[in-house]
Amino acid sequence: MADLDNKDQAEMDPADMEDVEEVEEEETGEDNSKARQLTMQMMQNPQILAALQERLDGLVGSPSGYMESLPKVVKRRVNALKNLQVKCAHIEAKFYEEVHELERKYAALYQPLFDKRSEIVRAAYEPTDEECEWKQDEEEELTVSKQEEMKEKAKVEEEKKDEEKEDPKGIPEFWLTVFKNVDLLSEMLQEHDEPILKHLQDIKVKFSDAGQPMSFTLEFHFEPNDFFTNTVLTKTYKMRSEPDESDPFSFDGPEIMGCTGCAIDWVKGKNVTLKTIKKKQKHKGRGTVRTVTKTVPNDSFFNFFSPPDVPEGGEMDEDSEAVLAADFEIGHFIRERIVPRAVLYFTGEAIEDDDDDYDEEGEEADDEEGEEEADEENDPDYEPKKDAKPPEECKQQ
Repeated sequence: MADLDNKDQAEMDPADMEDVEEVEEEETGEDNSKARQLTMQMMQNPQILAALQERLDGLVGSPSGYMESLPKVVKRRVNALKNLQVKCAHIEAKFYEEVHELERKYAALYQPLFDKRSEIVRAAYEPTDEECEWKQDEEEELTVSKQEEMKEKAKVEEEKKDEEKEDPKGIPEFWLTVFKNVDLLSEMLQEHDEPILKHLQDIKVKFSDAGQPMSFTLEFHFEPNDFFTNTVLTKTYKMRSEPDESDPFSFDGPEIMGCTGCAIDWVKGKNVTLKTIKKKQKHKGRGTVRTVTKTVPNDSFFNFFSPPDVPEGGEMDEDSEAVLAADFEIGHFIRERIVPRAVLYFTGEAIEDDDDDYDEEGEEADDEEGEEEADEENDPDYEPKKDAKPPEECKQQ
């Protein structure tokens, strides 16, 4: 029978052989497609992903085997290098302490400018014509005739607005607009927060005094309002700039160790961090129904001033850790970016700069994809139809 099969195969027409090869290729393609589909389904399974992540976490920090293979005398010298690295970490910590002192020094130089900014925003000071003159970039400059036309149009519109309503004072809703323009902060805002933040007049950063433990305080200054009696709400962040003795190599500059908020003296019925809900309860025995009113926490930006407490042992549940990590990020961002460059976040220019950074990465990715597509098109063996997936299969993935 084997000889007969060989004979039939030998006598098979070459065209028939091509058909057989094509069928085999199609079957192989289907198998690969099924394998990819199965892999995608597995990667979408939370339990499988959790198991993989646990396995990967277990590998972090594990020796590669190379160090174990080194001679004892070389390991001894490597230990000497690691001791030098620990000393470097301690010097780096001193460097950041001096940076903090420089921040304190220059904060005093910035503050008069920030105070004047606050005065303009809250209409305590009206800037002169000279102070309001802004030289545009060359790219933004328009022809003289166009400028005159725009000035005339603006003048007419301003006169019309003046007739309709009185001139606004300062820069209305300055800080609320800043918050709404920044994704990190706008995510915290709720609709019921906005009427309160319209009364926010200034945000200041105060650094700890010389010789005191490293910290900074965010001060939110409000004008008198119908929501709370406080004129200033504070949030203090405690920092540390020293390597952890148990893991000195993890040191990467000052880290926030904890934060404390402040009590808000809400006017009765105006506390937006709480809400009242009504719930019906049925008596098990008598079957009567009663309505119970409960007060529960409510989403609000003003929860920012009531961070979770950090226990002395340092152990927290995952939810509290996530809230605290986000809190630290927001506090650092307000201190480093929002307060020094508030006007640019108000106009959106600072946001455009941030977006440009991401666009550059996207363009690089697009270029790489374009190169891959070009390589495929130049490949004489490339057949787009074979690589294309049926619509149904794409939907499943």
